[in-house]
Amino acid sequence: MKALVYVNKKKLEYKEVEVPKLKEDDALIQIESVGICGSDMHAFLGHDERRPAPLILGHEAAGIIVKGKNKGKRVTVNPLVSCDKCLACKKGQNNICPDRQLISIPPRQGAFADFLAIPESNTVIVPENVDINHAALTEPLACGWHAVKMGIRTLDVPLSDAKCLVIGGGAIGVGVNLALRAKGASNITIVENNSLRHNMLQENFSSNTNIENNLNLDVEFDFIIDAVGYAKTREAACALCIPGGVIAHIGLGDGIGGLDARRMTLQEITFIGTYTYTP
Repeated sequence: MKALVYVNKKKLEYKEVEVPKLKEDDALIQIESVGICGSDMHAFLGHDERRPAPLILGHEAAGIIVKGKNKGKRVTVNPLVSCDKCLACKKGQNNICPDRQLISIPPRQGAFADFLAIPESNTVIVPENVDINHAALTEPLACGWHAVKMGIRTLDVPLSDAKCLVIGGGAIGVGVNLALRAKGASNITIVENNSLRHNMLQENFSSNTNIENNLNLDVEFDFIIDAVGYAKTREAACALCIPGGVIAHIGLGDGIGGLDARRMTLQEITFIGTYTYTP
């Protein structure tokens, strides 16, 4: 089969590789559509030690099962493979399984290829009326849905009454905004300083969402979702959160700095790390 292989820093090669071998209960999926995640870009630039070359990247995938019990079905993929035996998995928190694996991180290859092998239990059948390219967006949308769901558990006001701030207007931030709307939020601000993304947000969401281009805001928020994850955005989240408010941290920009632990303690601000999604 053909695959786009990350072979070195800033270098990809489109070349012939072996079709993946199936384990018991695996499905072989012919990939029809696959998204490019920010983590794929980080790997391509050589910034992700979890993804050493050579490696097939890509984990936002949809396609057709060509081997497996649901052969012929169009599916999207849950790329997070867990053990289904540990305490976390038994509680339905497969995303924090200590033995979790993600396609595009060794030992599992990713979906920038003709075919992908994955447990059939990690596939979700796509309804006939859903475009396969839209189905490939299920994974990033699930990240935003999970973050909103986690935050709602802790909020002490109804989401419909909460002032919500989304930091970052990329794919995850857009998904968070859609999830907030679907869950009943009506007061949402998105901050995005990339002009291309900012313009896209203005074109698509300005009728019901406040779109800003910097974090110099003069209002505090009940619920803040950091979809960027750098020290500066964490610092802003801490400063802009009301006493008793909630910060959900989903971005993986870097892991150091930005948290004002003293203010968070004195004002009882809840900080929640949110990773991927549950099945």
